Amino acid sequence: MIVGVLLAAGAGARFGGGKLLAPLEDGIPVGVRAARTLKGAVDRTVAVVRADDAPLLELLGAEGLAVLPFARASEGMGASLAYGVTSSPEADGWVVALADMPFVKPETVEAVRRALEAGAPIAAPSFGGRRGHPVGFQRTFYPDLVRLQGDAGARGLLLRNDEQIVLLECDDPGAVRDVDTVEDLSRPAPDGNR
Repeated sequence: MIVGVLLAAGAGARFGGGKLLAPLEDGIPVGVRAARTLKGAVDRTVAVVRADDAPLLELLGAEGLAVLPFARASEGMGASLAYGVTSSPEADGWVVALADMPFVKPETVEAVRRALEAGAPIAAPSFGGRRGHPVGFQRTFYPDLVRLQGDAGARGLLLRNDEQIVLLECDDPGAVRDVDTVEDLSRPAPDGNR
């Protein structure tokens, strides 16, 4: 069983708040689009959300995700990731996605999942020579993932295990495109497409 972990507990300070509720061009909120893409490729999906973010908790719950309110979200992405993984210790692996990356293609997430099922210790898409998201981890990384803390997420874990990362070349600029500011909603993707 592969579990999707959607990290949706950031404050969105550079955006001015409410980033994951901001509508994309088609009217779908940033966080909902990311949730739908992840949910479509995994067996079960959990979303780690700030405990005081009632609108997002409600929206993602309505999408069928198991929503995990996280009172310690201010401790950073690493703590949120650890919390999300802790909720599913029985999983064979996790596909970790960022809720502020709504432009990732469904086939990119599916490729990460397939790589885990084929035995990749860690799997991630690569676009234009850059490692992107989401990132998949086998269950052997459970002890490392649940100990994460701070705002670096799994960056240190990935650096320490670089030789175990299976990079999946993809034609998906969304794998390296996030939303940090209001301008990012309409900024052209790295290949010139939105």
